[in-house]
Amino acid sequence: MSPVAARAGIYARISSDRESDGLAIGRQLEDCERLALERGWRVVERYVDQDVSAYKSHVRPEYRRLLQDLRTGSIDGVVVYHLDRLHRLPRELEEFFDVCKAAGVDDLATVTGRIDLSDPDGQFQARILGAVAKKESDDKSRRIRRKHEELAAAGKVSGGGTRPYGYASDRRTIRPGEAAVIRDAATRFLAGESIRSICTDLNDRGERTVTGAEWTQQTLRRMLASGRISGQREHRGVIAGPAEWPGIISPAETEQIRAKLSDPARRTNKTARRYLLTRLLRCGLCGGTLVSRPRADHTPRYVCASGPGFGGCGRITITAEHVDSVVREAALFRLDSAELAASLEGRSEDPAAAEWQAEAERAQAQLNELANAHAQQLIGLQEWLIARGGIEQRLQAARKKLAALNRVSALDGYIGNASELRREWPDMPLSRQAAIIAAVLDHAVIAPATPGRNTLDPGRITPVWRG
Repeated sequence: MSPVAARAGIYARISSDRESDGLAIGRQLEDCERLALERGWRVVERYVDQDVSAYKSHVRPEYRRLLQDLRTGSIDGVVVYHLDRLHRLPRELEEFFDVCKAAGVDDLATVTGRIDLSDPDGQFQARILGAVAKKESDDKSRRIRRKHEELAAAGKVSGGGTRPYGYASDRRTIRPGEAAVIRDAATRFLAGESIRSICTDLNDRGERTVTGAEWTQQTLRRMLASGRISGQREHRGVIAGPAEWPGIISPAETEQIRAKLSDPARRTNKTARRYLLTRLLRCGLCGGTLVSRPRADHTPRYVCASGPGFGGCGRITITAEHVDSVVREAALFRLDSAELAASLEGRSEDPAAAEWQAEAERAQAQLNELANAHAQQLIGLQEWLIARGGIEQRLQAARKKLAALNRVSALDGYIGNASELRREWPDMPLSRQAAIIAAVLDHAVIAPATPGRNTLDPGRITPVWRG
C-alpha cells in the first residue's frame, strides 16, 4: 500500500450522550476530518456509534461495519480521535489487528498521533494504549460502583435520566396524581387483583408511564416491587435502608408486595384467568383437584381429569356457570356471618404482622452486613455461605407470613357488608373476584351427579371454609 492512504474511514464513538445533541460526536468528526485533510487522505466513509460503550461488550453496529469494509477493501486506512474511541478491550484490539493484516491495511491515524500497524512497535504502542484505557475504565467503574454503594447506604438520591414514576424531576417531591395511581395499584394488587388486570385498567383510563408509553406488566411489576415508592433506598435489587425522600406506600406494603411476587404458589403463567374457581374444587370420589376443561360446544366446566400429568379418576364433571354461582352466593353469605367476623377480628391489625415485618427487615440488614464483610475480606467465602443460608431461611419464613396477610386484604371493607360487594361484583376483574372467594373458601368438594337429573343439585357442592 502507498505511504498515503487514498481512501479513509473515520470512526467516532461516545459512550453516553445524555443530552442527545450530538455535539461531542460532532467535535470528534471535525477533528478527524481536519487530520485526514492534513495527511492528504480522502474520507470516503464515516462510522458513528452514539451512546454505545466500548467497555461493556455492547454490540457496536458501526464498528462492525467498519471491520467489514476493511475486509472488503472499501477503505485503506482508519482515522479516529483517540485509540480508546476504537477499543477498550484487548480482545477487540487483537481482532482489529488481524482484520487489518489480512486486508493489508497499515495506517491507523489518531488526532493524538499516527500508529503504524505494520510495525511491531506500532502494535505494541496500540496495545499499551489499549491497556491503559482499560485500566482507566476499570478504575472509573470501581469508583462509580463504590460511590453508588455509599449513596445507597446513606439513603441518598443517585442517577440521572428519566425521573421515577410518582416523583418530580428532583426525585424527592411526590407528584400527587401519580402517587394516587401507585397507592391504588398497590392496594388492588394486595387485594388479589392481577398485574395484568391492573395494567389493562390503567391503559384504558389513559394513565401513562413517565415516558408517555402505555403500561406493560413488566413495568408495573417493577414499579410496585420497588423500594423507592415506600421511601426506601434500593441498590442492585436489595433494600439498603430508609431513603431521604418520602414514601408513597408503607415499607410493610412493599414487603408484602415483594413477598407475594416471589411466592411460588402465585400464578406466573401469562394466560389470563378464565375460570373463577381454578384450584379450589376437589373431586368427591378421589380427592383430586378439578381442572378447567370446556365441552366440545365450548361450555365452560370443571372436570376431574385422568391420564398422564393429572392422576384423577375422571368420573366427576360439573358446569362452571352453575358451581360458580352457588359458591359465589355461599361466599357472600359467609362474609355476612358472625363466625367469619369473629375469626378475622383484629387480623388486619395483628401485632404479629409488625413482628414479621421487623424480622424481614432484620434479616435483610444482616444479609447486607454479611455481604459487606465478605467484600472487605473480613470473612471468607465458606463463612459467608454458612451464615447466609440461615439468614435467608429466616427472611423467607418472614416473607411467607407477610404473604399470608394478602388473603385478609382481599376482604377489606366487605366483612359484614356483602350487599356492597354484591353491587360491585359485576364490575370486578375475575382475578379480584377469585381472590375474594379464596380468602374465605379453602376448597369445595364436588360429589357425583344424580343419575337422570339434568339440573344442578346444590347438594353436590360442599364448601370447606377457612378459619
